[in-house]
Amino acid sequence: MKKFLIAVYGCLLLLLAATTFVEQTYSTDFVEKHVYHTIWFCCLWGALAAMTVVVLVRQRLWRRLPTLLLHGSFLVILAGAMITFLCGRKGYVHLTVGSEVNCFLEQDGRQVVELPFTLRLDSFRIEYYPGTDAPADYISYIHGEKPVSMNRILSRQGFRFYQSSFDEDMQGSWLTVNYDPWGIGITYSGYLLLGVSMLWMLVSRGGEFRRLLRHPLLKKGGMFVLLLLCLGSGAHAQKRSLLALARKQADSLARKQVIYNDRVVPFNTLARDFVLKLTGKPSYGGMTPEQVIGGWLLRPEVWQNEPMIYIKNEALRHLLHLKTPYARLADLFDGEKYRLQKYWKEEQGHRQKMTSLEKAIVEADEKVGLILMLQNGTLIRPLPEDGSVEPISDTKIQAELLYNRVPFSKLLFMFNLTVGLLAFFRLLYRGLRRSSASGSSGRITVFASFSHLTDVFFPVALYAAFLFQLFGYSLRWYIGGRIPLGNGYETMQFMALCALFLACLFRRRFPFMVPFGFLLSGFALLVSYLGQMNPQITPLMPVLVSPWLSMHVSLIMMSYALFAFMMLNGILALCLRRSVRMLMLLSRLLLYPAAFFLGAGIFLGAVWANVSWGRYWAWDPKEVWALITFMVYGVAFHARSLRIFRRPLFFHIYMIVAFLTVLMTYFGVNYILGGMHSYANA
Repeated sequence: MKKFLIAVYGCLLLLLAATTFVEQTYSTDFVEKHVYHTIWFCCLWGALAAMTVVVLVRQRLWRRLPTLLLHGSFLVILAGAMITFLCGRKGYVHLTVGSEVNCFLEQDGRQVVELPFTLRLDSFRIEYYPGTDAPADYISYIHGEKPVSMNRILSRQGFRFYQSSFDEDMQGSWLTVNYDPWGIGITYSGYLLLGVSMLWMLVSRGGEFRRLLRHPLLKKGGMFVLLLLCLGSGAHAQKRSLLALARKQADSLARKQVIYNDRVVPFNTLARDFVLKLTGKPSYGGMTPEQVIGGWLLRPEVWQNEPMIYIKNEALRHLLHLKTPYARLADLFDGEKYRLQKYWKEEQGHRQKMTSLEKAIVEADEKVGLILMLQNGTLIRPLPEDGSVEPISDTKIQAELLYNRVPFSKLLFMFNLTVGLLAFFRLLYRGLRRSSASGSSGRITVFASFSHLTDVFFPVALYAAFLFQLFGYSLRWYIGGRIPLGNGYETMQFMALCALFLACLFRRRFPFMVPFGFLLSGFALLVSYLGQMNPQITPLMPVLVSPWLSMHVSLIMMSYALFAFMMLNGILALCLRRSVRMLMLLSRLLLYPAAFFLGAGIFLGAVWANVSWGRYWAWDPKEVWALITFMVYGVAFHARSLRIFRRPLFFHIYMIVAFLTVLMTYFGVNYILGGMHSYANA
């Protein structure tokens, strides 16, 4: 029976992974019709549940109540999902102002379902962020009921109504309808049981987690010696003599408040983004962003001949006859004809995806559009004089100016990767040196003295990096007025912060966590830096204005940080075979909080989805790959029944390979598969 269970489990994992790529090739409707909403797919999950029950009975798992409760919670969740699939009803209702409606159209559009009551829309309106055109919320006012808006539903006689869309004339509203009187309650009970069982497994005295904490191999410390290398590089700023604002006059503009990117900001933020988008750097020619943008306003005929529009694509540079990666605005025009429009028409075909040249043309066109917006007066929007928009405080202005001027991500990723590599090579050197057990006493004395110095340097550097990262993250939180977890850049920042925090937390007991913390945070910061180059701090879209966001994302990112530590543990174990068992015990210890954080994050996200969209699971590619990741790491818990996981070398290799599912969930889905979670990286 156990072999059949493993076979079904593996087939299900492969099916889920393959279906996400089939969805990308065909469509969401296709995979829902032929996979997710089919009887055979439900039977496959049912077979997995039935075989799990048989195995649990044969292994007499009732003797280990936390483990029994954990597996039981999964069965309850599956039962709730099955009831939702069989008995739940979903659809849409269209309300127009003043008209009464007593039915809704089912999701497939084939059947009209009667409601046991009537609904009447009194009005619909959009709330905007102050002084901007960015929607903050969509609100339908139902007669005799509480308003329906994003993350605020209407529940009546078992029917739940969610704000979905609206008519362009603002006289009508579309609501999603969900009728699931039993499935949601059962599923939520499963989530609650899962949370209780995970906490129970962590605190249970007879559980493996507590035994691992007491294991003698994990109480040993000290694996560091010396390897110091210093690398330096210099950069020279090139100053240009261009007609621009005087430095004193430009600096006085930095604190002026404008409306930009749907929020009130100091002018320095707008000017910096302008220069950054055009040149790829936060300044140009030794001039401040305010001087540059002032120069474009005062003497555009001079600045249009300045090579400052960065063109990365070599093919486009060839078309424009550029000898350097930077183009002038004049290079993009042939008299009054816009050359990019001509090239776009020549390249555009019937392909579903753009070529690299087409993408480069679009990117260059956006930069030209930014210059034209500046020149025609639509880029800079001062605060209205009627007082309808409240200005921000001087403290917040000063905080944003500081955040703009200090390149937190760039400084930290360079520092963390450099120190992390030094610490990692130092760790390898110590391990290899202990294995060889050779060297003269004089050399040992020298190494010991250097070791003492580095034993002080690396912990101090770790705490300094954590505090610096925490300061930058807190600044962004204060400036934006929300926890920074709304896009890919911010989640990578949070992951870097988690990695540094975990390294500080485990440093004394597991010294080899120090290089792991530096390397993991450094790579996370490097990815965020390359991805968006210090992006704008924007208000959240209405669906993300929810307390569930911070809980869902923070738990997920904490789990990813722990999984990354386990992956690095595996790589280190392959290099230092003498410590392979001790490192396996550490990874098994970290596996518990990592998997539990991921599970809690997934199911808190399901609750959030049910509050916002009316369904707790939609088989979106991001959801599917998060589930795959959870299931892949879940296999590693079964060392009692799967003896191969007792072999340290196999365990480490499995942890390294399993991390590919994390990379696919976070990066692969965003950049390859897409889905409704793609907004998280905007």
